[in-house]
Amino acid sequence: MNFSENIFETTRAPSIKLSHLAATCLFCLAWILPGLTGHEPWKPDEPQSFGLVLHIFNIGDWVVPTLAGEPSMDDPPLFYLSAALFAWIFSPLLPLHDAARLASGFYMALTLFLMGMCGRALYGRGHGTMTVLILIGSLGLLVRSHQLISDLGLLAGFALCLYGLALNQNRPLLAGLLTGTGIGIGFMCRGTLAPIVMAFTCLLLPALFKPWRNRNYASCLLLALIAAAPWLIIWPVALYQRSPELFAQWFWVQDLGRLLVFAPDGKKSSALYFLKNIPWFAWPALPLALWTLWRGGRKGLAKPEIQLPLILSAVLFAVLSLDIDTHELDALPFLLPLALLATPALETLRRGASSALDWFGIMTFGLLACGLWLGWFTLMTGYPSGLAARLNDYLPGYSLPFNMFHFLVAVAFTAGWFALISRIGRSNRRAIINWAGGITMVWMLAMTLWLPWLDVSKNYRWVFTSLQQSLPSQYQCISSRNLGETQRAMLEYYAGIITQRSDIIGTVDCNLLLILSRAKDHPSVGGDWEKIWEGSRPGDRIERYYLYRRPAVMQ
Repeated sequence: MNFSENIFETTRAPSIKLSHLAATCLFCLAWILPGLTGHEPWKPDEPQSFGLVLHIFNIGDWVVPTLAGEPSMDDPPLFYLSAALFAWIFSPLLPLHDAARLASGFYMALTLFLMGMCGRALYGRGHGTMTVLILIGSLGLLVRSHQLISDLGLLAGFALCLYGLALNQNRPLLAGLLTGTGIGIGFMCRGTLAPIVMAFTCLLLPALFKPWRNRNYASCLLLALIAAAPWLIIWPVALYQRSPELFAQWFWVQDLGRLLVFAPDGKKSSALYFLKNIPWFAWPALPLALWTLWRGGRKGLAKPEIQLPLILSAVLFAVLSLDIDTHELDALPFLLPLALLATPALETLRRGASSALDWFGIMTFGLLACGLWLGWFTLMTGYPSGLAARLNDYLPGYSLPFNMFHFLVAVAFTAGWFALISRIGRSNRRAIINWAGGITMVWMLAMTLWLPWLDVSKNYRWVFTSLQQSLPSQYQCISSRNLGETQRAMLEYYAGIITQRSDIIGTVDCNLLLILSRAKDHPSVGGDWEKIWEGSRPGDRIERYYLYRRPAVMQ
């Protein structure tokens, strides 16, 4: 079995030039860096992650993930520990939340590098860059890859596993070390999902396909098991020694319980969720991957470079379909094997289909760029008045500031994209290069021209700073109702407040009460409570916060 042999004779690409490699690296940096800094933690997922990072940064305790003074046992702590390390290193130069978010850029850079190496190992020199560009172009990855979420650590773990398995015949010892380490990283970021998925994948490959039944592959798996063991043992043992109850909460309820469908109050599992969402989430990787399978037929299925990503995709679908709490983030791991399957399609795709994809990308991102520039111009000038009224209605009273540096960067990337689509040569690879360039350009426009506007609409700083300024000079404690993990994390970060949740622990003898309610439903508190403050995030017509005080204990 030779993993460097392509599945189609026509797909072998020439050796990539050093200048092309440098251009790809710059491409990746232009895609990764925008959005990592310059804004507050954004709802819905970043505040919860940052709350866990804040605990590690302040206390140094990595064994029990803790948010606003309470254990939060959704995930193991590796990603949050990494983010706390970045925060410690870079917080003298950046705000704490921006410094922590650099961990997301690190894990995404690692994922792209490993996927490029994997594409090269499977399909030959010159194909790794295409794997990376397909991954960059995936619609579902764009926003999530720039957020402070532990799923990015899981992606890096899966990418390391794929690269390790791609090397198993030529370098079995290194392959085993990389695969086991990837399993461990995935486990320490998102729990048992990575070990379960990779265990089934590694066992099904030799069970279904003869090329994987050999001594090198067996050696690779044995070493992978040894390499993964420390990752799988150290933290769970430390957690159990600290608190058997918290270990049980994490393992049996938040982790395995979600897959085995016995966690209390869980949602119904649904395989249809992925069937409905993957087509847009993995565009354009999915149609290209399907073309690879169609074009290869039985000959393609006999090749190990197709078998590996195909089996991983199937196992991911089967395992994640059992999850009782399925959401968009669960679809991220699908992008890795689909990008690998899509890579050889670029050389065999018919010219008409390639041209159609190219023009679809040019028109789509061209129109999006025009819309972003028009909206920004409207906010700057108030013209056209109808559109200005609509935008101002979303964030009443907010005036978008002009930033010359952001403006020049936006102009440069817009001009660079037009230069790219006009100068790149005719080939099937043109479509994916233009697509990746277009999505990078649109993201850069959003993270320069629109960043202040987006930041105001998606963070909690303003509302909780206002709350802090309205607190009495003296008070006993603050009880709360209906606050989720997102709100509690940001309340601690911006206002230094940790509330006692009366809706969880029962009656609390505090003289201040904070309630989160729907904006149209004024809360009923009863008794002698007096409202002293209310507020909401700018433009938020759903959530509203109310602060009450007992007049009997007024200072």
